[in-house]
Amino acid sequence: MAIISGINKRFILLSSLLAASALAALLLTQCSKHGQAAIFVQEPLPYAQDALAPVISAKTMSFHYGKHYAGYVKKANALTQGPAYEGKTAVDVIRETAGDAAKAAVFNNAAQAWNHAFYFKCMKPQGGGVPQGRLAKMIDAAFGSFSNFKDVFVSAAKDQFGSGWVWLVLDGNKLAVIATSNADTPLAHGLTPLFTVDVWEHAYYLDYQNRRADYVRQVLDKLANWQFVSEQLTKAEPASPSKSKQS
Repeated sequence: MAIISGINKRFILLSSLLAASALAALLLTQCSKHGQAAIFVQEPLPYAQDALAPVISAKTMSFHYGKHYAGYVKKANALTQGPAYEGKTAVDVIRETAGDAAKAAVFNNAAQAWNHAFYFKCMKPQGGGVPQGRLAKMIDAAFGSFSNFKDVFVSAAKDQFGSGWVWLVLDGNKLAVIATSNADTPLAHGLTPLFTVDVWEHAYYLDYQNRRADYVRQVLDKLANWQFVSEQLTKAEPASPSKSKQS
């Protein structure tokens, strides 16, 4: 019993040291070598990594969140150290570097960090279903019906050549579906993102191989967090010059 107790004590001590080291590493990634606060933070998932299965497996989420998203955040912070970016928000960086070839690396990593954080919030376990309220009315006005919207969204995903994203956006006072290539984001084009699905292969290939359309439709049918989407619409409405006409 004494031997087992000693092993347990050593295990607890080792676990505590590892946890402390991990916390220290995380804190270091949140600050530059000059003590500048990090602009980009890897936001925690709003659910467990296996919570979206079987639509998105825990293995896919582990790589997607723990490797790809984490890598973009780390690289974005490394590229935005120094006085040129001090005091900037993530959205500031994206908008200021969009279209600047000399700052393509900054834009790509900054936009990917933001896009991924947004994407993970667009889903929830046992999501899907049909939007309600104002969002539902605007979808009907823009696409004819929710069913038509889903067809348009899936078609945009299928037609997106190579890596990218498919978005539901607010364009002025109307909804639209757009696709963007690689790291591009509606933020760079004066549009308000409401919902997105990542169509880079790392988002779905382990689970769906080349069946991108199946993956996107499964997300829409079973994972889409329409409450979050409605919240984004509500936040954007005060800036809309036509809000009173839509009421």
